[in-house]
Amino acid sequence: MRRYVLTLSCPDRPGIVNAVTGALLEIEANILESAQFGDVESSTFALRTVFETEHDDQAIVEVPLVAVADRLAGVLKLRAVDMKPRVLVMVSKYDHCLLDLLHRQRNGELAIEIPLIVSNHPDCAELAGRYGIPYAHIPVTEKTKADAEARLLALIDEHAIDFVVLARYMQILSPATCQALEGRAINIHHSFLPGFKGSRPYHQAHHRGVKLIGATAHYVTVDLDEGPIIEQNVARVTHAHSAEDLVAIGRDVERMVLSRAVRHHAEERVILIGSKTVVFS
Repeated sequence: MRRYVLTLSCPDRPGIVNAVTGALLEIEANILESAQFGDVESSTFALRTVFETEHDDQAIVEVPLVAVADRLAGVLKLRAVDMKPRVLVMVSKYDHCLLDLLHRQRNGELAIEIPLIVSNHPDCAELAGRYGIPYAHIPVTEKTKADAEARLLALIDEHAIDFVVLARYMQILSPATCQALEGRAINIHHSFLPGFKGSRPYHQAHHRGVKLIGATAHYVTVDLDEGPIIEQNVARVTHAHSAEDLVAIGRDVERMVLSRAVRHHAEERVILIGSKTVVFS
């Protein structure tokens, strides 16, 4: 038996679940998990189903499901669960999120492969080496930005990357690169968006005397830090915490939020509906 995960989004209408389960019956599939959501505002239906079947050939499994998606004018994605997504991680100098992802991946907490790490600085090369992962140092300046991003996109194609994770990569991607990676690039923002944008957000928060700090994982879009949100969390702080305390607490939140977002995406739990996401637990 081989296990597959199926996601579907389409205009909402009666009979969608019946159509999908009928297609699964054609390939003698056994449903193991199923979740669905109807977004009233957009009249969009979203579905995620995990099933198993004796068919090892994904092409055979796809035939009735693609036919259903076509009839429903929907977007369908199907992946064998044993085919782990290939993830390219981007980082600058701060290594806390990168280290957390590497640790979770090695321990089996994240069902992903990391064939390459890309950075605009050499600082994290030693860490990548400890985990046996190739490290591409691609410096970025105003003059070299276009060439650097062209090399990045070439590496994504060369390594058959499924999605990209910006694990505190402190460079703004160009609109063209954002569009090329639409829906498959995740960024961790060191703030509970929206709010305290720009540099030194924890210091801004400290100056304002906030009682909560947080982090936000979202998809990268042309609009800086405005992409669809995948995961967020906060930590409570008090007047007794220094700005340095907030940085340390914030890094813990960033690690947790980013790893959850990566897991959600890797397990096909996220479905985009306009500027929002449906995240099935």
